[in-house]
Amino acid sequence: MGIREFPGGAPRGKSIAVGMRRSPDVSPRRLSDISPQLRQLKYLVVDEAIKEDLKWSRSVEDLTSGPVGLTSIEERILRITGYYGYQPWAASYKREERPRDSPGPAEAQAPAGAEAGGRTSPHCWRCSRAQLKKMFWGVAVVLCVCSSWAGSTQLAKLTFRKFDAPFTLTWFATNWNFLFFPLYYVGHVCKSEEKQSVRQRYRECCRFFGDNGLTLKVFFTKAAPFGVLWTLTNYLYLHAIKKVNTTDVSVLFCCNKAFVFLLSWIVLRDRFMGVRIVAAILAIAGIVMMTYADGFHSHSVIGIALVVGSASMSALYKVLFKLLLGSAKFGEAALFLSILGVFNIFFITCIPVILYFTKVEYWSSFDDIPWGNLCGFSVLLLTFNIVLNFGIAVTYPTLMSVGIVLSVPVNAVVDHYTSKIVFNGVRVIAIIIIGLGFLLLLLPEEWDVWLIKLLTRLKVRKKEETAEGGADLGSGPQSKNRRARPSFAR
Repeated sequence: MGIREFPGGAPRGKSIAVGMRRSPDVSPRRLSDISPQLRQLKYLVVDEAIKEDLKWSRSVEDLTSGPVGLTSIEERILRITGYYGYQPWAASYKREERPRDSPGPAEAQAPAGAEAGGRTSPHCWRCSRAQLKKMFWGVAVVLCVCSSWAGSTQLAKLTFRKFDAPFTLTWFATNWNFLFFPLYYVGHVCKSEEKQSVRQRYRECCRFFGDNGLTLKVFFTKAAPFGVLWTLTNYLYLHAIKKVNTTDVSVLFCCNKAFVFLLSWIVLRDRFMGVRIVAAILAIAGIVMMTYADGFHSHSVIGIALVVGSASMSALYKVLFKLLLGSAKFGEAALFLSILGVFNIFFITCIPVILYFTKVEYWSSFDDIPWGNLCGFSVLLLTFNIVLNFGIAVTYPTLMSVGIVLSVPVNAVVDHYTSKIVFNGVRVIAIIIIGLGFLLLLLPEEWDVWLIKLLTRLKVRKKEETAEGGADLGSGPQSKNRRARPSFAR
């Protein structure tokens, strides 16, 4: 800081002393009067050591009347330049009246008892009641997703011991999708203040398909392809359960998140993120290691290929839905899933009949069908899809995805006691790699910005604590004078 004198003819030491005088009759000068000096300060780079000294560069009145904190750049310039009529207590008063901007996603809201100067009290991380409620619902949703997904997988494995017909099981469970819109309407009647009839609600949700609503052309062009993808996803997943254990199937299906990112990046031109590319590479490496864990036997290779195909169909379903239909509200999503059930009833029913008469999927008598297992699997799969599609209303979407990952250790524990699975080192590493890739894909797009803000805040807080600790050590009169009137000479 090599400036010794400023316009006005007064040396800097004298100007600071004069600037500390209270002169209520004289209004403060404008910053436009010192615009040449402001242009010079614009390109000034302040060292970290100087910043620490600037924290104590306040006048006596600012320390006694204003809040203890870093002053604005306007106050610093007016104080240093020593313009007559500057009233720091008035500027501090204006600063207190100014409403505080709401913090961003990475910032925690400070409570009413926060200390001045950017330092918050030890209770600054206290959550509000709404956040606690959302977290509570999040835990419930995670448990529901995990239990329904793991339960349906294990029940399907158990069903195939008595009823070896994966496509028929897929067809039977998909028919239950018809219940989506009726269940949604029941919730609408119970919760909504403006209750509508079934026809009114149906017509309003049909606007999702366009101005003409749900026509025959829209049904075959925008609903039928998704019905085919839905059937293929579930059939390939169930058929893979016959070939490999449920642990491998559940962990390999988690790769669909990586496939969604790759397809979105190519088709939807989504933002490129290096961390998600790393996650996709981890998913592919995990697939290869999982194949190697069983020694590349034909059964395991076919089963892994079926699961990867199921994950690919699921990713294609999600990307095409976003490309062709965009985002849907709750009622629109419920109607769409019910339409998929209707499509399955009218257009997919012929396939199980053909498979039965060709004895590809054959059962001797209808009494031999384990109806309890079929209905239980259908109910669990319906519950899983309901929570996955409508759980966002009560909690965060990331927590719902975590429930899918948690189903992997649940299936591993069940397989350990019910099957002859061998958890060798390669299989365990593959499971960990795929799970890590899945969790990396859950990071938000601005995760790096939030991380930098958090690290910066922690660094600033540490420096402030260090400065306060050093200030408390010097309790003599000299330290007090040095704090009130610091020296700017370098």
